[in-house]
Amino acid sequence: MLIRHAFPILVLLGGTALAACAKPVATVAEGTRISPEVQATATPTLPVVLVHKSPTCGCCNQWVEHMRQAGFTVQVDNQNDVTPIKQRLGVPYGKGSCHTAEVAGYFIEGHVPAEDIKRLLVRKPDVKGLVLPGMPAGSPGMELPDGRTEPYTVEQVARDGSTQAFAQH
Repeated sequence: MLIRHAFPILVLLGGTALAACAKPVATVAEGTRISPEVQATATPTLPVVLVHKSPTCGCCNQWVEHMRQAGFTVQVDNQNDVTPIKQRLGVPYGKGSCHTAEVAGYFIEGHVPAEDIKRLLVRKPDVKGLVLPGMPAGSPGMELPDGRTEPYTVEQVARDGSTQAFAQH
């Protein structure tokens, strides 16, 4: 009878001992603010990215892989002509690239780095989306074998279609 009553107590004490030996959980001091960028990287799930692209575009496939490696789930919509999609979403004339993506109510035009997209999703500005006009060397999906890059600017597109710098690379 004594053993039957002692067993639950031993189990409880054993669990307490194991918990005491475990590494402490990191805590944030009271009043400390966590930056939105850190919070974004701590988010276990990211929204699905729908990429509209030509079925034969190799650099688009490389950008899709870049997004997947950054933790996004990517769905691909192969289209022979993505122009109507760009027009429907409001990509400004002259700011186009080879593929257009949709994520969380925004459009992403071109080889925009995943980190810029994550920052957009954290900040949630009242804009249509991000554009990276053209296909700059060294941008995601446009990497060169020698590692050479050219500077480029990712722009955010306001509701009225105007653009301003979002990130410099």
